[in-house]
Amino acid sequence: MGSRKVTSWHGKNITVAGLGVSGISAARALAGLGASVTVVDGGDSEGHRARAAELEAAGISVRLGDAEHLPGGTDLVVTSPGWKPDSPLFAAAAEAGVDVVGDVEIAWQLRGENAAPWLAITGTNGKTTTTQMLASILRAAGLRTAAVGNIGTPIIDVVTGDETYDVLAVELSSYQLHWAPSVRAHSAAVLNLAPDHLDWHGSMEAYAADKGRVYEGNTVACVYNVADKATEDLVVEADVEEGCRAIGFTLGAPGPSMLGVVDGILVDRAFVENRQKNAQELAQVEDVNPPAPHNIANALAAAALARAFGVEPRAVRDGLRDFRPDAHRVAHVAEVAEVTYVDDSKATNTHAAEASLAAFEPVVWIAGGLAKGATFDELVQKSAKRLRAVVLIGADRALIADALARHAPEVPVTDLDRTDTGAMLAAVREAARLARPGDTVLLAPACASMDMFANYNKRGDAFADAVRELAAESA
Repeated sequence: MGSRKVTSWHGKNITVAGLGVSGISAARALAGLGASVTVVDGGDSEGHRARAAELEAAGISVRLGDAEHLPGGTDLVVTSPGWKPDSPLFAAAAEAGVDVVGDVEIAWQLRGENAAPWLAITGTNGKTTTTQMLASILRAAGLRTAAVGNIGTPIIDVVTGDETYDVLAVELSSYQLHWAPSVRAHSAAVLNLAPDHLDWHGSMEAYAADKGRVYEGNTVACVYNVADKATEDLVVEADVEEGCRAIGFTLGAPGPSMLGVVDGILVDRAFVENRQKNAQELAQVEDVNPPAPHNIANALAAAALARAFGVEPRAVRDGLRDFRPDAHRVAHVAEVAEVTYVDDSKATNTHAAEASLAAFEPVVWIAGGLAKGATFDELVQKSAKRLRAVVLIGADRALIADALARHAPEVPVTDLDRTDTGAMLAAVREAARLARPGDTVLLAPACASMDMFANYNKRGDAFADAVRELAAESA
């Protein structure tokens, strides 16, 4: 898949698919460069009409209620990340010989002379945390940077804005990579690979291939997870610049060209003199917040990318110490009656839930939601010994219940048979009944939230509110 670079946008007829944050950003930027822009969206709500009115006031055409037909004369389609490759609009574009690209591709093409290099991060889980850790490390090194891409400010706004940067920490989802064929990072990391978004990609192979795009054209380092061979396989398959190195990260003692952990110390055997014999101390495990195994892996990946960019060891330590994780990511909510309540609503797939469950024992697990094509047998097999009990909510909870029946029949399971937002309070109350002093009640749903909540943040908020109500009753 290739993309023809647009040398001049003036007079081009651009169709933007989607009236969300990234679509609006792309529409405004391209219209500002002289393109004739039409935004199409299948929605026609009051919110859609309000956003459309703002764009129309800026001279941008908007077509609501029709996301299937390609506007006549379209030269290029710019899609928002979530639109599926088999969307009718894209079939029409293919029939007309029109390229489809994403906002990340447009951002790459709009970079100016001497643009800041990109340090790119993808993977099934940990992307946002690792990107934010990397930005914190880069700032600690005195570099002008921002965490962009799948988080924060739209990447088009960053590359076309007035502020200048030395380097960008760029989180890229599989969706964004699918639509960004010409992006070439300074260095990139694939943190892990596990089945996710298979309903969008169609197969695990297609999903992995899109993740692997992040390595294409890397100039300095391709960072992979030693514990996840699939990530190393993607490095082997990538077409990189001459001299680009494969750099592993591991929770064990690192070999040459790796970062790892020795006696509670994060060490570098990749970016040091005589890496066959020498290692450089970067930070203590206690400098990572929180110091759960999966988060230490995130820190090592961030450190590897920073070191590939020439960052000194002290900045790695200081950046990790300064980092604070997002809400709803293994967040301690409260302790009630000697039971700890932890919100990991951001664990929206099985791989993330497995990492979360591995950090605690014993656990009363609250799970369920939209499975997005996932299966739960492997997750239950790996986590069964940690489970005190399970409370299930959400549309696809039966899939988890079936896996528990097969692989953990001795674990008590409460199926609340609810998908209303009030189910979270009932789930917390039931989890409190099942828990014993010293246990952790963990919200790690292993599913998306949209069957019950607007997003995982709202789901986590509901959990925290329920825990606080429980605490008030116990006071």
